[in-house]
Amino acid sequence: MKTHLKIFLISLLISIWGVFTIYSTRYPFNLSGQMPFFLRQIIWIIVSLFVLWLVYNWDVRKLWDLAYLIYIITLALLLMVAILGHIRLGAQRWLKILWLNFQPSELAKLSTIIILARYFSSRSIWDIKTKNFNFVKGVIFPLLLISPFIILILAQPDLGTALILIFIYISMLYLSKIKKSYILILIIIFLCSLPFAWHFLRDYQKERLLVFLKPGMDPLGAGYTVTQSKIAIGSGRLLGKGWLAGTQSQLRFLPESHTDFIFSSFAEEWGLLGSLALLGLYYLLINYFLWISQRSDESFLRLLAGGIVFLFSIQIFIYLAMNLGMAPVVGIPLIFFSYGGSSIFISFICLGIMMNIQRRIS
Repeated sequence: MKTHLKIFLISLLISIWGVFTIYSTRYPFNLSGQMPFFLRQIIWIIVSLFVLWLVYNWDVRKLWDLAYLIYIITLALLLMVAILGHIRLGAQRWLKILWLNFQPSELAKLSTIIILARYFSSRSIWDIKTKNFNFVKGVIFPLLLISPFIILILAQPDLGTALILIFIYISMLYLSKIKKSYILILIIIFLCSLPFAWHFLRDYQKERLLVFLKPGMDPLGAGYTVTQSKIAIGSGRLLGKGWLAGTQSQLRFLPESHTDFIFSSFAEEWGLLGSLALLGLYYLLINYFLWISQRSDESFLRLLAGGIVFLFSIQIFIYLAMNLGMAPVVGIPLIFFSYGGSSIFISFICLGIMMNIQRRIS
């Protein structure tokens, strides 16, 4: 079986498993009132599969020419969110499009990868003598390039996505030809700035960080979700309680069980063996992605594929660590699995790009 077909089937299997989990977390209220979440997810998956087919049959090298246009469109959408965005749960992150809510910050992840891949693969900004980037060209300018994304997303507020963009930026630096000492300097500066950044956080963000540092603090308040998440995962034991038999999510002890803590809901019902099976699928997917990125000869495609590898890896790692109480709670989805049309849509576009690149190197 060809690699592009393997990664497609793995991603589709994860998405289908996610739909069943979303259905279970909302059971028995799926068919009451407005359109149920699992049905919305199915619609988004169908639409995303069509877009994936278009991307797969397109020439992704044209993203080089479209990079700055995509950058401008993403920036415009983020500005529209700041002005006209739909407010939900105290955050202004969505644009209302008919009956759908689109989250431009998800697009910003892919746009960041595309624009940095274009920037770092451009020969016109290399130092002719050293064939390398200096600190300004290699570190400062690309950071300034994506700073509007980070600032607008932080204002929503969405600390999780903003951190993902920073991680993508550092990852793209690593994949580029800049000196590794520059990356080390940048990381030191970033770590030294953390105490100052504390003063700019919202109160609930500070509480989440304090709960992470001191897990037993405020178990019925800021620490409630993490406590319930751990209970759900632990109660699943080896084989789980069975589909539709979870108690933490279905009895509403676990908040946001279909989004931020869907893995906890899944682990409760499918147990350790089911969780290992899901993690195995993610491992295979990332492994195939990494293989594709390493085999690409074109600089732009190599950076593009590498950026997607890091995006998926970082986001999956942070999400799982968050559910296990090993990282602060931040609002990011579990790729292909959590409820969220914007995440599904962008994830399948990334998948289409990887499949397209693999087809060109095979």
